[in-house]
Amino acid sequence: MTIGAKPAPAPAESGRSKTLYANSAKIHPRKVTGTFRNIKWWATGLLLAFWHLAPFIRWDRGPGAPDQAILIDMAGRRAYFLFIEIWPQEVYYLTGLLMIAAVGLFLMSALAGRLWCGFACWQTVYTDLFVAVERWIIGDRNARIAFDRNPWTAGKTLKKGAVLLAWAVIAASCGIWFSLYFGDAFTLLPQIITGRADPGNYIAIAIVGGGCFLLAGFAREQVCIYMCPYSRFQSAMFDEHSLIITYEAWRGEPRAPARQDQNFDNRGHCVDCLACIQCCPTGIDIREGNQLACIGCGLCIDACNTVMDKFGLPRGLISYDSVTNIAARKVGGKTGFRLIRPRTMVYGSVLLIICAAMLWSLARRTGTDVNILHERSPLYVQLSSGDIRNGYTYKVLNMVRRKRTFTLSVAGVEGAQLEILGNGDQAERSDIEVAPDSVGTFRVYVNAPENSVTGKASAITFLLKDRDDGKEFRSASMFAGPER
Repeated sequence: MTIGAKPAPAPAESGRSKTLYANSAKIHPRKVTGTFRNIKWWATGLLLAFWHLAPFIRWDRGPGAPDQAILIDMAGRRAYFLFIEIWPQEVYYLTGLLMIAAVGLFLMSALAGRLWCGFACWQTVYTDLFVAVERWIIGDRNARIAFDRNPWTAGKTLKKGAVLLAWAVIAASCGIWFSLYFGDAFTLLPQIITGRADPGNYIAIAIVGGGCFLLAGFAREQVCIYMCPYSRFQSAMFDEHSLIITYEAWRGEPRAPARQDQNFDNRGHCVDCLACIQCCPTGIDIREGNQLACIGCGLCIDACNTVMDKFGLPRGLISYDSVTNIAARKVGGKTGFRLIRPRTMVYGSVLLIICAAMLWSLARRTGTDVNILHERSPLYVQLSSGDIRNGYTYKVLNMVRRKRTFTLSVAGVEGAQLEILGNGDQAERSDIEVAPDSVGTFRVYVNAPENSVTGKASAITFLLKDRDDGKEFRSASMFAGPER
């Protein structure tokens, strides 16, 4: 049940059971000012600036290569991230990035709770922007509540239309800029605006922009509460030293309304003004303890501190602190942030190992990859001379932007001779050329004397040597023959 929702009325007919569910009440966050609100605006501005500027950043990769710094080239089957060029065969780098993101989120949560959700999640960023537009056109919380309750008039229709139009423009911008990461931004943007882009671009814009419009405009907190899986297992990431949004119940209770000249000697500091609930994007009451719907944005802290200032009370009744510090502060003990602890050491170590493995792999990239596929039907052919022939499809991936020449030979089968289709007669070794930034595919036959074939399947090794730098690449396969 969503906190703040009105329970459904009991059915009038006798004999019918009461419903166990309540309709979700629409949440109208109240405007607040303060440290955390300022941080959220800065985070929103920086993230949106990066999102809209990054496709236009250039990176020189040499002649014939795209110069967009961040580009996912679907047609060319490449992904470019500054100086890194990822091929489809290197999808394990994407796996590594996803692992870094996951473990990094775990470490961030152990240290500072749902910092990502409150300040950097795209759902949070665009929801903040949509709410700001709604507040600018209609008004703050009370005005928006009254607006929803009022009957439809020409003025209400005009304002609602203005809100929806502004949302649609922002959502369309989100979808358009998403598509710019999949093509040259300077070329693609004018094509999209003038209607000359490929239909696939408009489909992507409709999906991403439509999702932004629905999720940030209408679903909002429902995404955080029900759709986001992180809210379900976030508590497993926390411990007593994690920084989370906390309410000092020992100081705030018993709560009750108060006047500004109230004496607070024999009562709690919480004046039950509900400001913390009214400003919460998910509509929770943080005074009830940590909840899965809390996204850790800290707006309730700003709201509460403003109220404490009005009553001349110390700030921090709601604070961004750890459970350990709250308990220590209650008895006047020592407080502090404990960075090094088993949970953070495990997450940090795993993160360092993954990052080190990624860097080691990138540093050892040779710009060459080899793939061998043995012919399945037939597995082998016996020639009129008695020799055994096996066929292979041999692919050389040249990730360097220059033509390269390699020498190919085989080992493991005595007397084996190579024959590359279109490359002359059979020999112990043969030269092959691969065009720059491309895959060279070769039809290779290996012939071996019958007496050198030891059984139904023998091991054979293909040796590929770069003529320029002498680097050698070994690839193992099988050599089939008659069963003995």
